[in-house]
Amino acid sequence: MPFTAKFLADARLGRGLFVLAAFGLLLGAGFLVGGSLLPGPALAQNIDQGKSAQQLFSGSCVTCHRSPNKLARGRMTPTLFLFLQDHYTTSKTEAWQLSSYLASVDTGGGRPRGDSQPPKKRRTPRPAASVPN
Repeated sequence: MPFTAKFLADARLGRGLFVLAAFGLLLGAGFLVGGSLLPGPALAQNIDQGKSAQQLFSGSCVTCHRSPNKLARGRMTPTLFLFLQDHYTTSKTEAWQLSSYLASVDTGGGRPRGDSQPPKKRRTPRPAASVPN
């Protein structure tokens, strides 16, 4: 009995060898024509690249913030830059553009530094209630 006939006599082994050979032929044929049957790694694209700061704000930030006013809250541009870079933007350029834009349109409205709570309203004392006799 020839060597291949001995292996092909077992049905499971024969099917396994056939599938392996077919896969090898398909894979080899794909590479011979210059194509590939297996996809390569996906390349990430930055869809915000080249947009102005106003476009970045209107494309992303407007979902939660109606207006860019008061978002900077008197913070310095480098502080905003670091925050935006860590949390909301994909590149340093975008973070710097957006932080500069927010600082330029800041109308204040934030609390002064060191003041963790809004000032309390002074209560006026109520007049004493009269007790009926």
